[in-house]
Amino acid sequence: MKEGDKIVVIGGSAGSLPVLLYLLQNLPAGFAVPVVVVLHRLKNVTSELEKIVDFSKNGLQVREPEDKEPIRPRYVYFAPANYHLLVETDKTFSLDYSEPVQYSRPSIDVSFESMADVYGAGAIGVLLSGANEDGAAGLKDITERGGTAIVQHPDTSEYPIMPRAAIKKNHSVLIYSQQQILRYLEGLIS
Repeated sequence: MKEGDKIVVIGGSAGSLPVLLYLLQNLPAGFAVPVVVVLHRLKNVTSELEKIVDFSKNGLQVREPEDKEPIRPRYVYFAPANYHLLVETDKTFSLDYSEPVQYSRPSIDVSFESMADVYGAGAIGVLLSGANEDGAAGLKDITERGGTAIVQHPDTSEYPIMPRAAIKKNHSVLIYSQQQILRYLEGLIS
């Protein structure tokens, strides 16, 4: 499978930011697989995520995508606050303002399901710490379409509800520490 046929989608909520930053800041230089990040965020608040994430050492660009923007390698895309982030079959982003799912917009489930539909076996879903069950159903969709589902080990999660829900719903998830998640992602480009 070519790198252009893969996408990494990381979802998280309460307690996930330190692990997310660890993963993104330690991705190897030349990591070409696009990364999409869906975090539960406050509505109508200007995002500071781009300012706190420094990818200068690995050459990754970070941004919130616009509607119909093509997905490109070497980019990390953060779902905009108060929008569901989906992918169209032509591998462009679609922003959706429909009802919250699992009390969240952006919803991790919605993004995971969309990535599974478009990327199939090339979708890699990673679910981090969180205090609700968002992401569990979406990870199941990813594995049902041949993709890979990874959850942060609940024992290492500040809020283990989200990873536990995913494990309960889908027994084929990989249960990894943050270091194991990073090693898995590094292996995508070797």
